[in-house]
Amino acid sequence: MIKDKKIVIGVTGGIAAYKAAELVRILVKGGASVRVAMTSNAVKFVAPLTFETLSGNRVVWDMFDPFTEPIGHITWGQEADLLIIAPATSNFIAKMAHGTADDFLTSMVLASTAKILVCPAMNTQMYKNAATQENIRLISGRGCFVMKPGEGELACHTEGPGRLPEPEEIAELAGNLLTEKDLDGLKVVVTAGPTQEPVDPVRYITNRSSGKMGYAIARAATARGAAVKLISGPVALKPPAGIDFHQVKTAEEMRKAALAEAGQADVIIKAAAVSDYRPGETALQKIKKDEGSFTLNMIKNPDILAELGALKKNDGFILVGFAAETESLTANAEEKLRKKNLDMIVANDVSREDSGFDAENNKVQIIYRDGKVEDLPLMPKESLADQLLDRIMVLRKK
Repeated sequence: MIKDKKIVIGVTGGIAAYKAAELVRILVKGGASVRVAMTSNAVKFVAPLTFETLSGNRVVWDMFDPFTEPIGHITWGQEADLLIIAPATSNFIAKMAHGTADDFLTSMVLASTAKILVCPAMNTQMYKNAATQENIRLISGRGCFVMKPGEGELACHTEGPGRLPEPEEIAELAGNLLTEKDLDGLKVVVTAGPTQEPVDPVRYITNRSSGKMGYAIARAATARGAAVKLISGPVALKPPAGIDFHQVKTAEEMRKAALAEAGQADVIIKAAAVSDYRPGETALQKIKKDEGSFTLNMIKNPDILAELGALKKNDGFILVGFAAETESLTANAEEKLRKKNLDMIVANDVSREDSGFDAENNKVQIIYRDGKVEDLPLMPKESLADQLLDRIMVLRKK
């Protein structure tokens, strides 16, 4: 998304300026080339040296500094792929709206040919003020992308909208803006995470799925322009921005949600690790410990992937499954692909310590309906998500 992209961060004079340092760190870690321009007020909140250290580039805040490039206020915004103003104060947004160019950053914005992402951060009443709202409408109408601020307690001890969005959220939107929209117009359904099957009010049966792979796929598909429905079991992950999110717990809840989407889907990616069995009965009260053994009568859960495979014959969507195996990886995955009428299956050995459940990386084998087997190297799940979407797009063109 942001790898090898040129991004300029504009930091203006608000208390949230300290959060821009984390944004720079995230973008640099993602492989972007980052430069920072500050207003004279911003340097009173965070020293330029902080941003120079994180970005590896000289920070500009005085257009007439002898070390400033002679026409940097022109070239920076024209060489960049994206400008991010974070935080964007009400004063700076007003300057943007009315074409003011009285320092390096405002001049650069006015001369820029790059996409511009504006991240407002200010007192709640300043944000709600009619003048600020009109200025936001003006710059939005001219093609700037304006994030909605977060809500909560502000530095001025008030509550309401005006918080700078979290750096991770800004970086995610930046990646979306810089990504080719080759999935535009497609409806993609992704299932992710484990399911929980209750034993009694305090216990349940589940598995080790973290949901990271499914969430990465949903995030990548959204960035590439798809309308994404993410159906997720209980995980410790925040739903990606811009996604239609549906939280479930049990296999039956996931089944109902997935089947309800099948008729409108172009692609269904079943990355969830659904419990194969559930307790035959759920105790209404907590089961007390005693001296004897405890036996659970388990019954089969519905096979969601098989039901979707049967529907695929009529609805014509691309159906992708996952196979988490500990032995006979290829043979088990091939059998699952045939039995459940899949177009493609992604198999991974979850007994490996460097990939699979809860890891940041994954090493998978892709098996296609025509028998072709493709081994992919170990890579971050975010990168693998795009690799899988690339192959799904090839299948759609056949």
